[in-house]
Amino acid sequence: MACDEILQKFKLYETRSNFYLVGYNKARTIWRVLKIDRLEASDLSIYEDKTIYSEAECYELLKRVHDGNRSTGGLKFVTKCYGIVGFVRFLGPYYMLLITKRRRVGNICGHIVYEVSKSDIITLPSPIVRSNMAYSKDENSRYKRLLCTVDLTKDFFFSYSYNIMRSLQKNLCEEKSGQVLYETMFVWNEFLSRSIRHHLKNTIWTVALIHGFFKQSNFSVLGKNFRLTLIARRSRHFAGTRYLKRGVNEKGRVANDVETEQIVFEDIPDEIPAQITSVVQNRGSIPLMWSQETSKLNIRPDIILHKDEEYKATRLHFDNLIMRYGHPIIILNLIKTKEKKPRESLLRAEFAKSIHMINKDLPEEERLRFLHWDLSKHARRDKNPLLTLGRVAAYALELTGIFHCGITSEAPTSDSSGQTFGESSGDEETSTDDMAPTVSGSTNAENIEESEPASFRRKLVMKPIACQKGVLRTNCIDCLDRTNVAQYAYGLVALGRQLHALGLIDDPKVDLDAPLANDLMNIYERMGDILAFQYGGSAAHNKIFCERRGQWKAATQSQEIIRTIQRYYSNAYLDSEKQDAINVFLGHFQPQQDKPALWELDSDQHYNLGRRGHSFTEDLARSFIKRSFSDGNILVENSDPVSINNGGTENVSLGLPPSLQSEEITELSDSAPEISATDTGLSYSRFYPTLPGRQLFPDRRHTLLNEFSTLDESHSSNFLDLDWLSSSGNSCEDDIYDRSSIINSTPGNNSMENVILTDAEKVETSLDHLDNSGILNHAGTFTDKFHQWVATEGTFCF
Repeated sequence: MACDEILQKFKLYETRSNFYLVGYNKARTIWRVLKIDRLEASDLSIYEDKTIYSEAECYELLKRVHDGNRSTGGLKFVTKCYGIVGFVRFLGPYYMLLITKRRRVGNICGHIVYEVSKSDIITLPSPIVRSNMAYSKDENSRYKRLLCTVDLTKDFFFSYSYNIMRSLQKNLCEEKSGQVLYETMFVWNEFLSRSIRHHLKNTIWTVALIHGFFKQSNFSVLGKNFRLTLIARRSRHFAGTRYLKRGVNEKGRVANDVETEQIVFEDIPDEIPAQITSVVQNRGSIPLMWSQETSKLNIRPDIILHKDEEYKATRLHFDNLIMRYGHPIIILNLIKTKEKKPRESLLRAEFAKSIHMINKDLPEEERLRFLHWDLSKHARRDKNPLLTLGRVAAYALELTGIFHCGITSEAPTSDSSGQTFGESSGDEETSTDDMAPTVSGSTNAENIEESEPASFRRKLVMKPIACQKGVLRTNCIDCLDRTNVAQYAYGLVALGRQLHALGLIDDPKVDLDAPLANDLMNIYERMGDILAFQYGGSAAHNKIFCERRGQWKAATQSQEIIRTIQRYYSNAYLDSEKQDAINVFLGHFQPQQDKPALWELDSDQHYNLGRRGHSFTEDLARSFIKRSFSDGNILVENSDPVSINNGGTENVSLGLPPSLQSEEITELSDSAPEISATDTGLSYSRFYPTLPGRQLFPDRRHTLLNEFSTLDESHSSNFLDLDWLSSSGNSCEDDIYDRSSIINSTPGNNSMENVILTDAEKVETSLDHLDNSGILNHAGTFTDKFHQWVATEGTFCF
């Protein structure tokens, strides 16, 4: 569907027997009508009028509907809205979720991105029907309240013309549309919108919501303006809160799975940018079977590692990453190496073992690259751990590259040989006449937004120049605080390459001390806080960022303590209900009569039913291991969760002038929500004349990719400990102690499950102190190639 045909605004009207949703496009040339039956007590009956009306014809249709229902109160205006989120039913009537207010937050080549600013939930059956319904005592007091607990005004985004649930590279290189887009892992209202999409066989009435983070800002470098967009997409699979969603489930889906995309293009007023670049990175929980029991008495619960001897779930997870991003998959593991009581270090050894086992079955060109660096330890010792993280980022980008695409524009009727990006939607119309008051009876208040230049309304043709292949996957224990620091370092290195690809700078590097680096850090810090609130219940621990800004040490410590307390309180007292709300919103739990209510279950982790229809807890009981294991699907997933009356299509074609008026139609219904004007998001711009001073990263050699592609078969784990890259010159003894405390410990001493240490785990010892296993004695190994690469760069010495 062309962008100028997309329905972007809607008006909801009601009679005693039906709801009428009127939708129209930005140019107000296409008007459609959707009728929803209000006389059905427990079924969802939707009728789509296939007729495309003009504005005058639609007004006249509404007037006739009003005249035909005068005896029962006529047609009343309910609310204006900007799309349907979906429909849901618990134990009583159906509800319809609508977006009633939106805020513009970004523009990607003329395609506007919005944030949900206000939503409303509408009960479908009429009051007469509801009065005869036998309501469950839990309907309004519990389930409906749980649904409303998921605040759509907190970090939910959508676009009518841009597939925001997919990366820029996928949008341009893989043509997908319609239902397929809603089935991706990042569309959070896939379940809620499933019924109407499957019934109508289209998606013109619904919007696809992503949950996470979106920020777009304008910057300047060397006198040239550019626009940077940072998007974080949170997966709806295995979604939830910190202690209730850990590790990986049996389908290979990990907790806190977030895709981060950084898009950069030159900002030219009233013109289409000639080029655009993007880079994608990933974060997600350690893909092992592990859990932590929420405790009100223990601020740091024990980590429980569960048996998965063949690492089936871990294999599935990396298979999924390869399917999404291709090769290579580079894993940056930031968890601790040494603890008085093994917690993170237990997962470190098991994670290394799993990668070693997986790599043994893979050809060398497809093996996983596993890098480990204890960020907590080196953040205490090193003056600037970002330097080391930046070198890792530079190495990863040499392997994966970035996405770089050229853009040309042409008239919508002309043919093109490149990939069509689609006609841009432009922005809001400047007219304040949203809907004729003679018909709707609504107020005329309509926020006026600046229109896009005419050039943005032309068809854009994209021709990829370079593509990203593979991805950097970063994790710590929560994938929040340390992970966000590493992702910033990666984003900064990538920004240098993006600006260089666009021709804005001569050297593909951004100095760590440049003002631009500080501004980028602020954006990543904000993203880290938002993602930490969503998963952990508090803002992120940003000690490294605070030290980077020169913040007073005592103030930083106080801030860290407060956030630790906030996170503890949220995890101990609020997360259980928050998890229930997420399970209801995503359709992971669907209440049934005479079945236990959601809050009667001990935890969503112990009452899962898979697609095969049997309880996974039965299998777990046979394993004789205590195991917190969750997929989120508490009930068997139904491909068609709601019952729909397949009524015929209502087809009415009328063509009377809109001047006919009726005072009765101007009456508002009692349930009409208050509507206020939409806010406008403004981005800021700064000027950076130069990028002086020490550059963050040394020059890369053109042969680097070839060097790392030649790996010795004898070292199938591709494991590398990065402690030797740290700037601490006197940390050797501590490094030996850190590793020996893990490697030489016995299961009995550590009070943990049986862990068999392989050569791959012993390789975790610093390259300066361990070569006893013989694994590192091959010049072609992954570790030696990395070592040789760094050795050739004199600026890597501190």
